[in-house]
Amino acid sequence: EVQLVESGGGLVQPGGSLRLSCVASGFTFSNYFMSWVRQAPGKGLEWISGISNSGHGTDYADSVAGRFTISRDNAKNTLYLQLNNLKTEDSAMYYCARVRGYRLKEYDAPSGQGTQVTVSS
Repeated sequence: EVQLVESGGGLVQPGGSLRLSCVASGFTFSNYFMSWVRQAPGKGLEWISGISNSGHGTDYADSVAGRFTISRDNAKNTLYLQLNNLKTEDSAMYYCARVRGYRLKEYDAPSGQGTQVTVSS
């Protein structure tokens, strides 16, 4: 059974930083591209970043490029997302998602509980 457990969210002021983690189990993590997506209240899922299985290739949505950094540690079956210079519009539930194939925006529906990021002064 595929399991993805996100953590690291919280309440932070604008301009602040957080580091999100996603621990994967139930599949061979190092074989899969992975993505981070988020969902703000009343809105649909928004893809924000993805990474190749080796970690050498990454991509970002325009809304987060230059502020967020995705990475992974295949030895620990863990995906990360460093969030810097946070803005109020970054407030959302954040999920990691397993990618289908090689297209980062084509991913399995998030199955974890997500981690809440709230940016507010």
